[in-house]
Amino acid sequence: MEINRELKQYIEREILPRYDHHDAAHRRDHALTVIDQSMEIAEKLQSYGEAIDLNMAYAIAAYHDTGLCEGRDIHHLASGRIMRADHNLRRWFTLEQIETMAQAAEDHRASAKHEPRSIYGRIVAEADRVIVPETIIRRTIQYGLEHYPLASREQHYSRTVLHLKEKYGEGGYLKLYFPHSPNARRLAELRQIIADETALREAFERLFSQLT
Repeated sequence: MEINRELKQYIEREILPRYDHHDAAHRRDHALTVIDQSMEIAEKLQSYGEAIDLNMAYAIAAYHDTGLCEGRDIHHLASGRIMRADHNLRRWFTLEQIETMAQAAEDHRASAKHEPRSIYGRIVAEADRVIVPETIIRRTIQYGLEHYPLASREQHYSRTVLHLKEKYGEGGYLKLYFPHSPNARRLAELRQIIADETALREAFERLFSQLT
C-alpha cells in the first residue's frame, strides 16, 4: 500500500516545516527518522497479518512532536489537539481514525504512565525511540546546551549521565513494544556504554567538544 500522494504532499508542505523551529534534537530530521521507522514497523506488522493502515501510521509519525511549540512537558497532549483541530485530515481519514491517531500521538511519550491505547500508539512510541547510542548521547547534550546555556561542562556531564540512566539504563522508564526490533539490540549497546564510566565519559567529551 502506497502512502496517499496528496496526504504526503500536504504533510511535506504544511506539517514538517513546523519542526524547523524546534530544539536541535527535535527538528525535521528527527520527524523524518520517526516516519521512516514507523513505516518499517508498520510494514513488518502488515507482513505478519496485522490490519495496519499505513496512511494512519505515516500521519501519526509526522504529527507526533508538533506540540513541542507548547512546551516539552505537554507536547504529546498538544500534538493530539493539533491533529484533532486539523480539518484537512478529514480529506483522507474518518473522525474515528483521526481520534485514534490523536490518541497515538498523546501516547507516544517515553515517560507516559500508561500503555498506548492502540497498536498505532505502540508503533509511533517505538519509532520515536531512535536508539543509536551516539545519537542519543549527542541529543542529550544538545538539549542541555539549549536549555541550560550557563551550566559548566561538568554540570552538563552530570545532567547527561542522570538523564541517560533514568531513561535508558537498566530499570529506566523507556519501554520497547516490539522486542525483536533493531531498537532492542541498540538499547543493549547503549546500556553497556552507560554502565562503563570510562566509555561514557569519552563519548561525552568527544561529542561535547564537537557541539561547543
